[in-house]
Amino acid sequence: MIVPRQDYQTDKMAAVVPVMEESLSDSLERIETSHTSRADAVMESLNVALVRNVGDPRSVMLETWESWLLAMQVHSAVFAATTAPDQETVTCKIRQEERHLATTGPQTYLNADTWLDAFYLGVICREAARLDMLARIPVSLLRDFGGALDEYTYAWVETLQSFWLRRDDLRTHLVRAVDLSAPEQARVVDAEEMSKLRYPPIMMLYRYLRNDVAGFNEALADAVRWHKEYWTADEDRAHNILGVVALAPLAIACLAKANGIPVEVETDYLPEALLDFGWRGEFDA
Repeated sequence: MIVPRQDYQTDKMAAVVPVMEESLSDSLERIETSHTSRADAVMESLNVALVRNVGDPRSVMLETWESWLLAMQVHSAVFAATTAPDQETVTCKIRQEERHLATTGPQTYLNADTWLDAFYLGVICREAARLDMLARIPVSLLRDFGGALDEYTYAWVETLQSFWLRRDDLRTHLVRAVDLSAPEQARVVDAEEMSKLRYPPIMMLYRYLRNDVAGFNEALADAVRWHKEYWTADEDRAHNILGVVALAPLAIACLAKANGIPVEVETDYLPEALLDFGWRGEFDA
């Protein structure tokens, strides 16, 4: 199945990349001690990766891959700084430099939604050690970080943690995530976002766990199609950079492909080089 990506103003997007890169570099200069800079770097690093994918939809350019790698490093680093309360700093590699981040308590930018982005980026970049760290962050700690989130979010985090750590309670958390991602359960996001963006990756993981190749690809096709429907529903969404890549479906598809399930959906919403891990071995992350 082929799903064409919506059109973006490629030239206009390319023109803003240097400005975004400069802002991100400024945030990274202060990331070791400034919480404001950490929050900015989290947002900016992912946005730069997404903007680069507008002009490089298959992520075949070195600069595009580096931007995804950097987004993964930043997202995992800010969470690593929460998991070592007995240390004053933690050492994390960011842009091939060792950074010493001051450890932190609860911060609003370290909520469960940010954790999900961090986990997806870790899967896309095949970073097992960072995924191990993320999977061991207590959900209770993510709740303490605050922010109004639907209860499904925490059930989905617990599902992914149980999956990654091979815990016996995976089925329990997965069933709960499915139940809580029903449109009528939406309280913070609306029912459309719940059904078109939040629910599909859960069903993809369910099909993956059952080793259901046809069912997995059907769920992936639905996820991409609904992603496109959501991000093209009106003009404001159509210009939102978050629609460029279907991040959560991409992560689950990377997981499936790495474990022998063929991916039969072709679309720039799932950049080919990211899906195939085309830069394997090129970088020390």
